[in-house]
Amino acid sequence: MSSNSAGDKGRGQRLYDKARTLIPGGTQLLSKRPEMFLPQQWPAYYSRAKGAEVWDLDGRRYLDTSHFGVGACVLGFADEDVDHAVLGAIQSGTMSTLNAPEEVELAELLVELHPWADMARFARCGGEVMAIAVRIARAATGRDKVAFCGYHGWQDWYLAANLATDALGNHLLSGLEPAGVPRGLANTMFPFMYNDIAQFRRLVETHGHELAAIVMEPCRAEGPAPGFLEEIRETATRLGAVLIFDEVTTGFRVLTGGIHRKFGVNPDMAAFAKGMGNGYAMAAVIGTRAVMEAAQSSFISSTYWTERVGPVAAIATIRKHLAKNVPEHLIQVGRTVQAGWKRAAEQTGLTIHVDGIEPLSHFDIKCDHKMAVVTLFIQEMLDRGFLASTQLYASYAHQPAHLEKYLAAVTASFDVVARALKEGSVEKLLRGPVKHSGFQRLA
Repeated sequence: MSSNSAGDKGRGQRLYDKARTLIPGGTQLLSKRPEMFLPQQWPAYYSRAKGAEVWDLDGRRYLDTSHFGVGACVLGFADEDVDHAVLGAIQSGTMSTLNAPEEVELAELLVELHPWADMARFARCGGEVMAIAVRIARAATGRDKVAFCGYHGWQDWYLAANLATDALGNHLLSGLEPAGVPRGLANTMFPFMYNDIAQFRRLVETHGHELAAIVMEPCRAEGPAPGFLEEIRETATRLGAVLIFDEVTTGFRVLTGGIHRKFGVNPDMAAFAKGMGNGYAMAAVIGTRAVMEAAQSSFISSTYWTERVGPVAAIATIRKHLAKNVPEHLIQVGRTVQAGWKRAAEQTGLTIHVDGIEPLSHFDIKCDHKMAVVTLFIQEMLDRGFLASTQLYASYAHQPAHLEKYLAAVTASFDVVARALKEGSVEKLLRGPVKHSGFQRLA
């Protein structure tokens, strides 16, 4: 594949230049903003996607070895079984004055997968469903304050944590100014770090009986330390707070359903999105009857939460997830990739740290001027035909032949990076600006 210089933009970058004049921030999702990958060179838009491959607006084909639709397509792009079910939903009408019966089937399926839960409510994306979960928890308890651990979306309730300090800077994404968030929400959100039980205890000592909810990702880059989740569960029960597991990212990776099933600790509510619809907009919050019934005392309602496509896609995705034992495949992909990264680093003399649960693997290059170094790596991988970054979200569409080609390209790119570091020529090799590492306002 021929490379593009910064002055020789493809159709995707030219369209993105136009988009920045029409759409504040250029894209709807920060994680898809080209500046987060390779400024002035990233293809930006796709014409079609199938399996593990993506075609840009210039017809170039790439193997997607990055965040794979931000983790939405665990079965692969345009999965035939899910698409077939969706086409049937379209042909029978996606919206009506009456309700789609599939939402009852989906609720039943989710409750069967999680026997601790009794009821479900639906939305169409992770941010929405987390807002719903917190609203229900506040309605159930009559309290306002929330302790949280992890990344939980863009809404006011979460960004309120940054009204006093940059609390969210330690929770996966920096630079999130709370512009537009009501100042009256200050001192309602309190962070604690994963596996830091001492910090959690201090938070509880100060705010414990005022907490409506404890919101957390049950796992992300690492699993829970012995007793960590168990103590949080016991504390939530003692305080009368609602324990909410955010499974928007971790759900449908190592198990069909929530990763919390692996740890044997049940929340009062759990939220899902991303992978449960395989690219179709669908999200769910499930919970115990005692908590979920509080939704009837708070107005939570939206027209397009009742369309048919989302539930049909989710049902088809979950049933295939079970039938094909998709989690086993995702775990094996992650193991292969993590081992390959380490081997490539050893061969080229690059120092990296690898972590993450296998289906959500990532590596960190240990060096100065890290963002420039990562930018060079992405540039090298793009030249070799890969949409790549320092992470790989595994998909059922990733096959051994894909991984073999990918890891060969990683080794070659690591070699370029390692030599550039030794020679001090990293920035000289870049054909455009250095990537962004967090939220930044665009000029």
